[in-house]
Amino acid sequence: MIQNNPVQGPLQNMSFSDQDLVTFAKDWSARLPERSLEIESGRRLPPDISRAFAAGGLFHALVPAELGGSEVHPSTLVEMIKQVSIGDGSAGWNVMIGATTGLLSASLSDEYAKKIYGSGPDVLSVGVTAPMGTAQSVEGGYKVTGRWPFGSGSQNAQWISGGSFIFDGDTQRLGKGGVPELQLMMFERDQVDIEDTWYVSGLRGTGSHHFSVTEQFVPDGRSVVLGGRTRIKRPLYQFPMLGLLALGVSSVSLGIGHKALEAFKQLAGTKTATGGVKSLAERAQVQSIVGESTADLESAEAYIHSVIGDAYEMASQGRRLPKEIKAGLRLAAVNATHRSVAAVDRLYQAGGGSSIYENSVLQRCFRDIHVTTQHIMVAAPIYEVVGRVQMGLDPRSLL
Repeated sequence: MIQNNPVQGPLQNMSFSDQDLVTFAKDWSARLPERSLEIESGRRLPPDISRAFAAGGLFHALVPAELGGSEVHPSTLVEMIKQVSIGDGSAGWNVMIGATTGLLSASLSDEYAKKIYGSGPDVLSVGVTAPMGTAQSVEGGYKVTGRWPFGSGSQNAQWISGGSFIFDGDTQRLGKGGVPELQLMMFERDQVDIEDTWYVSGLRGTGSHHFSVTEQFVPDGRSVVLGGRTRIKRPLYQFPMLGLLALGVSSVSLGIGHKALEAFKQLAGTKTATGGVKSLAERAQVQSIVGESTADLESAEAYIHSVIGDAYEMASQGRRLPKEIKAGLRLAAVNATHRSVAAVDRLYQAGGGSSIYENSVLQRCFRDIHVTTQHIMVAAPIYEVVGRVQMGLDPRSLL
């Protein structure tokens, strides 16, 4: 088991403006490279950085204003995560997980929303939506047993959630449409065992270890029905939780892509190919690679903000988002991740032998970005789901 070491100490309960959060993220983006080796070798986000992110409001960016959160525009979420990821991909991933899990605050019972999120920005919640747990209905709540992979940021968190199917006795509870009901159960830190499992090729600093619970009690009101309606009806909370999660993942990919682009431009300005006399930057092929990679990243990001704008305008009118809009959010997210991968691969190859050394930023970007593609929210099958919607068919998937 891993030694638990959550952030400690009270912080002032306050919200931040969208610009405050972006500025804070940019500041840390510049500071993180000097900590990248520490982050990667430690296989987690150092507690002092996690606490700084909490104090700066990053983890409560999506928490409602009445609970002291910032309730930012979704485009701000994308920019905030991207900027931190430019500094360090694993750090950006931790911000993404902490911020998007904060969405649970809008769906929890009033009692637990206040208890968990209303005490100040130092509270970090993380979790895994995958239904790897079973929750047995008991008096006053549920007894939950399960084991979840990819518990990013769990070592710094006070609250950890896990997706669980619900059972009433021997009968599995069914939800809307007759499908099994899935709830995110929120566990206090001391209810959870964190296993030392995160030995991976990329995003090593995310601390995405397995975690498990055995017969742990979760009271009524401290869980959220995945895909259910939020208690709060303002525009941000009309966005689908999984849609915002997908956008968050793709924001990490974009940040890694931009980091690789800048690293390659610096390399190209100083490196001369074997047998050549000109720098890489003076070669037409290299210039083309830089142009194509820039177009991949900038167009993918523009598409994200376009679909967010359409969805937010509709939500601001008090209208529920139709599946076509939800599908657009998911398509923009998967496109951004895969366009970012294309850019990084192209730049890594163009860097030649220099790219393979441990001190090369390009090799770290190459490893990290290929891990982002494995997240189910931006995996290639999403193209099929979106295509079904565009063809007028049942998507057969939560959007």
